[in-house]
Amino acid sequence: MAYQFPDSVLLIFCKAPIPGQVKTRLQPALSAEQACQAHRQLTYMTLDRAFQQSLCPVELHCAPDTNHVFFQDCAYRYPLTLKSQHGEDLGERMHYAFDDALGRYQHAVLIGCDCPSLSGDDLRSALMALNQGHDAIIAPADDGGYVMIGLNQVQPGLFSDMSWGHDQVMSATRRRSEDIGLKVYELDSQWDVDTYQDWQRYLELTNH
Repeated sequence: MAYQFPDSVLLIFCKAPIPGQVKTRLQPALSAEQACQAHRQLTYMTLDRAFQQSLCPVELHCAPDTNHVFFQDCAYRYPLTLKSQHGEDLGERMHYAFDDALGRYQHAVLIGCDCPSLSGDDLRSALMALNQGHDAIIAPADDGGYVMIGLNQVQPGLFSDMSWGHDQVMSATRRRSEDIGLKVYELDSQWDVDTYQDWQRYLELTNH
């Protein structure tokens, strides 16, 4: 496949769709099985966007490992590579993924699989910014976290000893980037599907 950014890679973090372990904040409005189905649907949406424009190679980083039949199905449907996540917390897993990817590619961008507002054009803008000399790219989330981060070099300082899953993650990451002296390109703020209200918002989008 001819990619626009062959020296870059897109890393997509995804959990195995096991009822009770994914999208738990959609419960009890949805059953554990329905929340699981929502997770699958959002993952396919993310993969569709990742391949919309033949941007760069794509890796699906799976938790706890690549064995789940859902991941095998993703690899069957899309020309992607399956990888297992490693590390104790989210920061460690992201750092490990970047460390691995940047040993093989010049640039790496990491996203989750539940952000409906992140478009193929956003991914393209991120890859362009890294190619044009920015040290890092980041897309903030409305809830105070971020939905995408990209790097040209491994930056353990952005991921270690960070308290994840609260509304200060983005501001802490901005401070750390400044302390390290990184030239950061920030995209527009995005929203992801965490709550039942978010899920309703996503369904309204897809039904129009």
